Amino acid sequence: MLWRRHKKKLIALGVLLLAAPVGHWVVKAATGIAPPAGMASVLTTTAAEAVREENGIRRAGKAYARVRAGVREVYLEGDAESIGRDHARLLRDRMMNNELTLWDDFERAVPFAPARALLMDLGRIQYRHVDRGVPEARLRELAAEAAAFEPEPLSGTMPTYHRLLFLHALYDIALSFEHSPLIGCSSFALGPSRTENGHALMARAFDFEAGDVFDRDKSVYFVRGPGTIPFASVAWPGLIGVMSGMNLEGVSIVVHGGRAREPRTSGIPVVFSLREVLERAHDTDEAVAILREQSVMVSHIVMVTDARGHAVVVERAPGEPVSVREGSEDRLALTNHFEGALKDDPRDHQVRAGTSTLARRSRLDEMLAEVGPSAGSVPRMVSMLRDHRCAANVPGACELGDRRTIDALIATHGIVADATDRVLWVSEGPHLSGRFVRFDLRTIFGEGHDPARDPEPETLPADPILQDGRYEAGRAHAGGWHVKGEGR
Repeated sequence: MLWRRHKKKLIALGVLLLAAPVGHWVVKAATGIAPPAGMASVLTTTAAEAVREENGIRRAGKAYARVRAGVREVYLEGDAESIGRDHARLLRDRMMNNELTLWDDFERAVPFAPARALLMDLGRIQYRHVDRGVPEARLRELAAEAAAFEPEPLSGTMPTYHRLLFLHALYDIALSFEHSPLIGCSSFALGPSRTENGHALMARAFDFEAGDVFDRDKSVYFVRGPGTIPFASVAWPGLIGVMSGMNLEGVSIVVHGGRAREPRTSGIPVVFSLREVLERAHDTDEAVAILREQSVMVSHIVMVTDARGHAVVVERAPGEPVSVREGSEDRLALTNHFEGALKDDPRDHQVRAGTSTLARRSRLDEMLAEVGPSAGSVPRMVSMLRDHRCAANVPGACELGDRRTIDALIATHGIVADATDRVLWVSEGPHLSGRFVRFDLRTIFGEGHDPARDPEPETLPADPILQDGRYEAGRAHAGGWHVKGEGR
């Protein structure tokens, strides 16, 4: 009776139920991204010696990884295939742990499995040609990383190489969505006339809210490739693009999210864009020239400084000419809104109105105005990163953990770059409250450097809020992700 009464509806339902998995299979088959031609033979003939560990240092050929003062240091050297292979061999367990955390978060955010599958299929379709904007060397590096990473439990969701490629374009893919949780970074720079030793300093708080594991399990990479400038990058296991970094010439660079113009699905992913800058640029002018020549996928803002203290902000959006902003009196600040040609974009207006970018910028301007001639230092920069006060023009109460402060206890990492001395200070965690650990690029990239002979690293002390109960109260006030931007 049921069949006769509802025959057409039941047939339609059956077709729909069958079409969904068939459509999913078709999408997977039609949107796969393969490694570069010739990689298979390279990978099968590049059998590597076993990873060995001694005195807390894990080694693979010339590469090594170790944890120093709570921060993982990773050294990688060689051609693209060697770097990718050794990267995964040294950090395979940490890569897997971090990625599983991302997938768990995805499942919590989208608990309905068919909806997750649909989102993944839409992403695969939209970004099926994302590899076309990636430099050839990076594709070969990712292919070697994927080969060394397998076997792994997530290859059924998407082939390993394809998935790693998407993860390196995550910044661009996430920023193509209007309510991305990537609008919350604060950076500032001081030139030689404003520091006690005449050095150029830059600091940044990277407020990327993708799970505490990315704060607790960060990695500081030191990468030396053939014919390129060695560089350091602060990220996490599995990713050696650049979001915060410095090269051996002293060029320091960070990226902030912004909103302007329409996102594109073609162009160079931002983490590879910044890596290209650090591998090629000897000063800020060369860095800006490289940024000008790149085609980008999404809008964003970059701060660059060099060993002489030439600091600029570079604003970019798809299809638009680059806009460059200089500092004033050796002081420069950046949050998440545009100040050049893109400042009239309606999306930038929404950022100004719906996030904390203006409040944080006002507070940076207040603090920088207080830095007189020869008054800046690395400890002072760290103190400014940990600032818990709101600007004078911000209404209402301002408690610890308020999103309108520079340190809302949410940062994935913080850095202070001494571009003149080629020294990078990196936050241990939690967030910006733990110690800052010193990494000397000249020592690490020095001829014949042996990490086993290094003394204990120099550190700057933790924020006192960790010891008196204020940290826990502030974290509770900060709350979880503000994905829709309120209060950020």
